[in-house]
Amino acid sequence: MNIENAQQAVDQWIKNHGVRYFNELTNMAQLTEEVGEVARIIARRYGEQSEKESDKEKDLGEELADVLFVVLCLANQTGVDLQEAFDRKLELKAKRDHDRHHGNKKLQ
Repeated sequence: MNIENAQQAVDQWIKNHGVRYFNELTNMAQLTEEVGEVARIIARRYGEQSEKESDKEKDLGEELADVLFVVLCLANQTGVDLQEAFDRKLELKAKRDHDRHHGNKKLQ
């Protein structure tokens, strides 16, 4: 599924299962909450913090999908074509950063 199809799928889900989109500020708060859940898993599973028993069953993929869902909601309700924006950003990064990381000794 490409990003355009994902945006359409989220919009269809909202129409079929939701009453309406939450407003943009509510979705921004939701996004922050979901990113926090991803951060918690990463910090405890891959970082230096110990993982609590209650966190061991958390599914990182599911939490990342929650982040993506809310991002797609925000794009839909603000009229952003994320496929186009992502393609432009990838092209820009390819031009701007093509040689940038090759000389980074920290990545060797």
